[in-house]
Amino acid sequence: MTPEITTKAALDKLLTYCRAENWAGYDPYDALNSRVFESLPVLNSRLPRIALTQLLKRSPVNVRRLALIEKTQNPKALGLFLSAFTQLSKEDLADRDELIDYMVKRITELRAPESKYWCWGYSFPWQGRKVVVPRGAANLVCTVFAANALLDAYEAQGGAHLLGMAASAADYIQNELYWDDGRTAGFSYPLASLRNQIYNANFLAAALLARVSKLTGDKRFVAPALRVARCSAVEQQKDGSWFYGESDSQKWIDNFHTGYNLSGLRSLSRSLGVDEFDENIERGFRFYRENFFREDGAAKYFHNDVYPIDIHCVAQSILTLLEFRDLDSENITQARLVYGWAMEHMWDERGFFYYRKLRTCTIKTSYMRWSQAWMALALAEMVRSEKAQNSVMQIASPAAAYARELAAHQA
Repeated sequence: MTPEITTKAALDKLLTYCRAENWAGYDPYDALNSRVFESLPVLNSRLPRIALTQLLKRSPVNVRRLALIEKTQNPKALGLFLSAFTQLSKEDLADRDELIDYMVKRITELRAPESKYWCWGYSFPWQGRKVVVPRGAANLVCTVFAANALLDAYEAQGGAHLLGMAASAADYIQNELYWDDGRTAGFSYPLASLRNQIYNANFLAAALLARVSKLTGDKRFVAPALRVARCSAVEQQKDGSWFYGESDSQKWIDNFHTGYNLSGLRSLSRSLGVDEFDENIERGFRFYRENFFREDGAAKYFHNDVYPIDIHCVAQSILTLLEFRDLDSENITQARLVYGWAMEHMWDERGFFYYRKLRTCTIKTSYMRWSQAWMALALAEMVRSEKAQNSVMQIASPAAAYARELAAHQA
């Protein structure tokens, strides 16, 4: 372990690893991609699918090769990598523009089949609590991250086609997933047929609609974005937290979905120029800051339990702390502490991050979407933040020296 490694060096090594893997990898939820399991009739029912998925996800030994599960490129992972590249300069990443072009090309090629909209799904089928989601079937979360990445590329390089694809994704979300029953409103997830309240999905989709509206000038997206955001904002608990969802089986509070909520609300507010959610954001961030970190920097998964310590939570913690550094002067220090802990406990010298640390062991499986893509984005944001800090210090140092010289002269 090398906790002393700089953020830039860690990012370089991580990207070298991901390049060598062709940006493809395993996923915690890819059990149903197994060619062995596909041949077993028993998998035609819900409980065996869930059991097999959880078995592979929780196993400290990665048996995916034995199960004939192939590594795949995932549209959400490619979107995260694309967003990461747009945060870096050519000085940080020599072939930045080529990598941006490659990711855009692959995201374009991996759009959900048989849809008139630009939308995306995961590279594996997965069994939810109630339904099975087919491989490649468009869903809200995958589409939001892919579309936001295209907007990041658009803002970094231009290209009307990128804005057009993101606008089509917003049309998909508004036309296919938005619902309003008069009492409340939301966006369906994981399938269009499900009208359930998943708060992070609501905030993320509302934020994308608001961002597209701002960039295109299309006001059609404003009303549904605000309607859904308001309906989910009122579900915030008194302590500032949100449950994952409204059903009795979704009453947990976790790190990265809370980060999604906060980021989505802030993005929407800034895109639409509204301040009505400021109190929700401030109260939510206080809860986040006070409940998801151990003193040594370990990022907790749940607000009321340390374990598992999950690399996705590590990445989202860094991103959330940096995004909301205006709300707490210690956020940058805390982000560095989270990074340092992860480098000491979850970094593999081969250039990737482990999946989870449990009370008794560490699951060292490398997951491209869940782990490496998220950490690439978090480290890219750290590199950008550190460069901005250094620039401020370089500007401030001559000014401070001049002030000292002037004071001495006046004395």
